[in-house]
Amino acid sequence: MSVSEPFIARPIATSLLMVAMLLLGALGYRFLPISALPSVDFPTIEVTTLYPGASPDVMASLVTTPLERQFGQIAGLTAMTSNSSFGVSTVTLQFTLDRNIDDAAQDVQAAINSAKGTLPANLPYPPAYNKVNPADSPILSLAVTSDTLPINQVNDFADTVLGQKLSQVSGVGLVTIEGNQKPAVRIQANPAALAGLNLGLEDLRTALVQANVNAPKGSFSGAAQWFTIGSNDQIGSAAEYQPVIVTYRNGAPVRLSDIARVSPAPTSSTPSTASRSCCRSCRRPSRPR
Repeated sequence: MSVSEPFIARPIATSLLMVAMLLLGALGYRFLPISALPSVDFPTIEVTTLYPGASPDVMASLVTTPLERQFGQIAGLTAMTSNSSFGVSTVTLQFTLDRNIDDAAQDVQAAINSAKGTLPANLPYPPAYNKVNPADSPILSLAVTSDTLPINQVNDFADTVLGQKLSQVSGVGLVTIEGNQKPAVRIQANPAALAGLNLGLEDLRTALVQANVNAPKGSFSGAAQWFTIGSNDQIGSAAEYQPVIVTYRNGAPVRLSDIARVSPAPTSSTPSTASRSCCRSCRRPSRPR
């Protein structure tokens, strides 16, 4: 006796059993629970741009806004959120579920290339993008402190050594460093002194750029030996900026300390940010907060 023999011998009972199963399935489908916030992995790409020394307002106007204009033309984009802080601009792009993340990454790269003409020419690095999952939360948080080293050196250690080593661990997808404290110098020019010397802010900026470079210096070669000139012209503290010669007037040098006040930039544990977000339907970002 096979399993199908009773069903073949009783076709009416078999038909009624199939109808009952269909009715129970339809009834059970109506009582299935529906999650108000389902766990859905939307294709998301995050674009990060570094511009050291720029305030949140400068980052929002010179970096974030030109990128948003180009990203807004990408097909399949449903939401775009931006965050501009001290020297860092982050734009998060969320696409529709049917959009392939690899194809979206190519469109993001093309938009970045199109925006290069409107971005600042002195960006140290081009905008970088990576795939992210907004639903993922950090599985491990580490705090780095020191009783002897300043906060900027601790930040440099976490950025150049600790973060890179953690990224090499198998299974680690992304390492982010929060609360960065980059060394900076604040120069407050005296407009009256500049006008008296027939100088402008652009002249001051050009002089500082030329005085703070790290470029090849050349070499000496002889009959038996060859020497490379090793010298670093980069300035590392506010005290080293003060004697920088900006120009000459009447045969005398005009130093930076004569026309500006130089001081270390204050550090803040809670840097201000400028955040904006918009969706596909409006394309009108909210005002910076």
